[in-house]
Amino acid sequence: MSYGEFAFIDRLLRPLAAGMPGALELGDDAALVTPPAGRELVLAKDALVAGIHFFAEDPAILVAGKALRVNLSDLAAMGAEPLGYLLALALPRDVEDRWLEDFVAGLRETQERFGLGLLGGDTVATPGPATLSVTVLGQLPEGTALLRSGARPGDDIWVSGRLGEAAMGLRILRGLAVPDEEAMPLVARYHTPEPRLDLGRALRGIARAAIDISDGLVADLGHICRRSGVGAIVELDRLPVSELLRGIPRWRETVLTGGDDYELLFTADAGDRTAIAALSRTLDLPLTRIGRTTVGEGVRVVDAAGRDIPIVASGWRHF
Repeated sequence: MSYGEFAFIDRLLRPLAAGMPGALELGDDAALVTPPAGRELVLAKDALVAGIHFFAEDPAILVAGKALRVNLSDLAAMGAEPLGYLLALALPRDVEDRWLEDFVAGLRETQERFGLGLLGGDTVATPGPATLSVTVLGQLPEGTALLRSGARPGDDIWVSGRLGEAAMGLRILRGLAVPDEEAMPLVARYHTPEPRLDLGRALRGIARAAIDISDGLVADLGHICRRSGVGAIVELDRLPVSELLRGIPRWRETVLTGGDDYELLFTADAGDRTAIAALSRTLDLPLTRIGRTTVGEGVRVVDAAGRDIPIVASGWRHF
């Protein structure tokens, strides 16, 4: 890297803080953030490590975009609006200038798309794989946050978008043979998740519990169940899965446990079905009722006859 740490900050990162007064032009040790009256701050952090969360050869512009998008998805799951973000980069000393420039371009493109800016962070060298850590700040009206702990027995379980496509894209990148014209949209879903920020905000006052699907449908629904003290039944035939996916081996396992969808999974009272259908039309986003919560614990997946479908692994775990 020919930039050097401070030149990298001054020439590439400082422009990302334009329009963020609290960033202090990245010239101080910390940023200043004052939420508007009657609003709460929402903070989320995700880290991405080369070789685990992205491939070392992935284009830097996509790596940067994904690092921001997965954090914004956490805000969406809480019903929050983005304010800004902090960035920590641990990079090998031999990182190329072009990689840095493309990485910053990916940040710029993504922050402009979703309306936030850089507040500060840190840059360090590492002998290990590149590691990116993003802390995103959001805001929402006091007392309106969507939590995992609000589900009640008898709630409908809903999911946005389509499931399994990003996880199938990852399988393709790892060597699954799929024709190029079918593989490209699936790989794109893996590289460029879509944080459902508009949906999250619209669900305030409707959803009782919510989470984004990062570790897999069964695993993340299990998080809601544990926090809310309920069980869940998911009907396999109701899952929103494309015909393209259904033609690929092991699609059921991928859809149920693959992760990386970053769609919103939420529960709501059965009396809100009409409101949710209207919301789906307004946002032009499919919202699909896939099951219900129950008295008890754990997640069951059943077929059309109500028979349990065995699940070998619930989803991604870091440890």
